[in-house]
Amino acid sequence: MEPPGHSKRKAPRRRDDRVILHFDLDCFYAQCVENQQPSLKTLPLGIRQKGILATCNYVARRRGVGKLTTLAEAKRLCPDLVIVDGEDLSPFRDVSKRLYAVLRSHSWNGKAERLGLDEIFLDVTDIVSYNLELLNRSSLAHSYFCLSRTDPEQGFEFDATSFSGCVHGDTNEADAARGDPLGDTLYMRLLLASHLAKYLRLKIEDEGYTAACGISTNKLLAKLVGNKNKPQNQTTLLALNEDAIFAFMDEHGLRKVPGIGSKVTRILEGFVLEKEIDRDMHSMECSVTAGQVRTHPLIQNPSVLDNLLGGRGSERGLSSKVWRLLHGVDDTEVKPARVVPTQISIEDTYKGLNDVSEIRREMGLITASLLRRMHADLLDEDDSQALTQNPSSSSSSRRWIACPRTIRLTTRPYTAPADGKPYNWARASRSTELPSFVFSQSMTSEQIVGRLVVETLMPLFQKLNPAPKGWNTGLINVCVANMAGPATGQGGGVRDIGVMFRRQDDLLREFRNDHGEGWGDEPGFASDDDDNIWDEHRGQTASQEEGSEQCPLCGHFLPSFAFAAHERFHSMEINGD
Repeated sequence: MEPPGHSKRKAPRRRDDRVILHFDLDCFYAQCVENQQPSLKTLPLGIRQKGILATCNYVARRRGVGKLTTLAEAKRLCPDLVIVDGEDLSPFRDVSKRLYAVLRSHSWNGKAERLGLDEIFLDVTDIVSYNLELLNRSSLAHSYFCLSRTDPEQGFEFDATSFSGCVHGDTNEADAARGDPLGDTLYMRLLLASHLAKYLRLKIEDEGYTAACGISTNKLLAKLVGNKNKPQNQTTLLALNEDAIFAFMDEHGLRKVPGIGSKVTRILEGFVLEKEIDRDMHSMECSVTAGQVRTHPLIQNPSVLDNLLGGRGSERGLSSKVWRLLHGVDDTEVKPARVVPTQISIEDTYKGLNDVSEIRREMGLITASLLRRMHADLLDEDDSQALTQNPSSSSSSRRWIACPRTIRLTTRPYTAPADGKPYNWARASRSTELPSFVFSQSMTSEQIVGRLVVETLMPLFQKLNPAPKGWNTGLINVCVANMAGPATGQGGGVRDIGVMFRRQDDLLREFRNDHGEGWGDEPGFASDDDDNIWDEHRGQTASQEEGSEQCPLCGHFLPSFAFAAHERFHSMEINGD
């Protein structure tokens, strides 16, 4: 009998027309370090960040060490634990980018979404559906998976009579589907996807890294089922009806469900257990399962959750979102691959910085890491590698695919856990335009970082912290944002700088003589200021005219006298003036 005043329980509508793969790189930071130092692979290894272990390898986990363990506790559990500093994320980002490119290259629809540095979603619905049409009913055991619509030789052989890897789900449904596999489209799509997942995992292993993979019909289910058989394995969720999906979701602790945060967990936990819970406590531990909430007699529909989770400042649509997640429903799309990030930021935390030299030193370390990240993400692939190997190189072939317009500095005071203050207490930010010398290829990275700290970031810090001393700085974040440039691919009013420069080049032709030399090409017309970032871009080529210079951003050659104006034009365009 239904409780009075409540309508009949109704599950949200679901869709099972997609096939999603979720790749989770095993102990990613540890794998990166092990590949750099192979002798560590057989030893218990932990990666340190901010006084705790960000991750550890499986050798250490078998000794009782876990992620997010304090260093002292980790050493107590495993005295011979090897601890490696992992504060600089640059090498991890480089590997993540490379492995992401491997998986993205096998996507037909471009729907490849990176979550953090070690997780990647792929929507493979189109490639799986294409290969389902190619299956030969009379020879399923000798099937062939095509990886290209145009080149039939790109692919691999597989056995379409069974799944690759592990399977989690309703065995009765699975046995029924096996009787006539081609009669159940969902069954066969998941089966084909399992073989594609194995092929892609082996591609990652060719790069020296292992991963776990989950296969299902949405991102939520794929991520959860991929946790079932780690490491270096894969699991397909074979849930062909709603009851099987409910059974799968119900077994998970509420806090383990992606999308259900700590505060929501505490509220629902308190409601189910009928006791007062500290709503501000941040923990992955929870004594209530998703099934206990979903089947609670007083929680019949999203409106009940709305009464529990609503209120001032609550997320719009939160109750409906949680209701769907409890039922294993997740319609969010795998986001198509972005060539350019919307912003790049690096931050670090401290136990209270009060000395100017300390602030300047730490800001320099953060800015150096940020610049490396910009080179990796915003320079052409070959160019970013060249710059990493030789920062002072001035090869004219380098090209920035996007240029941030803005740099932002964020700080906050240090607070101890005992203070009871939230993580972002007193967090404050200041922004300004990003100086154009950041894109210089005639300056070394050290020179760029030095100027950026002294000329831009320290003045911003003084505005954020006007007191002469006693700042107690606990966090520094440096971020570049507001991307501009012809290759951002985002549209939305971003102007094409290249078009402007081509137009400008045409206008400047009338100011050149027959030999390509600018009128009035004398010292008074060209900037001889030491701050002129274009001064050293004067290498001559067969196609370059004598007395002209090449802009490193747009690649155009201009007479020397015009470079000061050209720099101004560039700066104005980037800042949208």
